[in-house]
Amino acid sequence: MAKNSIKALLVATFSLFMVLFCNISIAQEIPAPNIEQHNSDKKEEKLDPSKIIMEHIKDSHEFHFFSIGDFHATIPLPIILYSKEKGIEVFSSSHFGKEGQDIYNGYGLDENQKITSSDGTVVYDLSITKNVMQMFIALTLLVWVMTTVANKGKAGGSKIAPSGLQNAIEPIITFIRDDVAKPNLGKKADKYLPYLLTVFFFILINSLVGLVPGSANVTGNIAFTAVLGIISLIVILFSTNRHFWGHIFWPPGVPFLVKLILIPIELAGVLLIKPAALIIRLFANMVAGHIVILSFIVLIFIFGAMATAAGYGFSPLSVAFAVFIYLIEILVAFIQAYIFANLTAVFIGQSLEGGHGEGNGHDDPIIA
Repeated sequence: MAKNSIKALLVATFSLFMVLFCNISIAQEIPAPNIEQHNSDKKEEKLDPSKIIMEHIKDSHEFHFFSIGDFHATIPLPIILYSKEKGIEVFSSSHFGKEGQDIYNGYGLDENQKITSSDGTVVYDLSITKNVMQMFIALTLLVWVMTTVANKGKAGGSKIAPSGLQNAIEPIITFIRDDVAKPNLGKKADKYLPYLLTVFFFILINSLVGLVPGSANVTGNIAFTAVLGIISLIVILFSTNRHFWGHIFWPPGVPFLVKLILIPIELAGVLLIKPAALIIRLFANMVAGHIVILSFIVLIFIFGAMATAAGYGFSPLSVAFAVFIYLIEILVAFIQAYIFANLTAVFIGQSLEGGHGEGNGHDDPIIA
């Protein structure tokens, strides 16, 4: 029971770390917006597909679901700002955008969703944005799912067949254990299994929730994937041994001049290339899927701008393709969570490789 409590605590701590340290930014100084110019620009505004797509995939200070005329179905989120001159200030993001104004209480909200000060004050933005709020939701779902499955497993044991949520989650846990942890980590699989499971399910839940209309594309945010990659890098570095670093800084059986070239390449591979592979792969795949879905939807409005009949005529085909890609994205969510966890296990396994007669329990060396 103590072991399960420790694992649950690790899950909660890891997820809370992701939520708190993924959204700290410093606002830049900009002049106060020209309200008359802003209103005239809105009247002359034309359809800009790239702007529409980017507004839907980037972070913001509200959840926006749909708009009908002047009505916007949104859930505003709290703005939390700190400056040395004014201290901490908290107000709702709904104050921005009223009557065409993008400035409130001396603070402005630019088109990139960054909070700025009209008087040039340096402002620290600690706001709960859409990405942060969704990570709280994912954290809640993760803890609820894991504790529910664990409690049902302890109550039923091996005498009662799993059912419901337990029946859906346990095969995934078994898969990560048998096909990710054990092949790459050998005898030390149990030691790293809690981390691999936490990474897998945290990415999966955020990716699946991100497919709900109006939600945030958290796994398509480079800050999110960067923090995950850095945490994995720390785990990898703490798993290394003297034999591993000996091969990095002085590769055996290699001519001296080749060593001078090989050493920086090997060092860059450990500190830069491996975490970059984790960070960019997840980010690029998840943001690309959302862009493709939104592109098919925007095509309806592009054809509609040319001719109303063309817009209505192309709508069924566009929606069909968008739904198809949407279903593919559900599969991609599982695949990308698996790839991130598997690559992390591979890199940890490589760092555990010992000298002759040592190792981590593998019969054969790991090949990346």
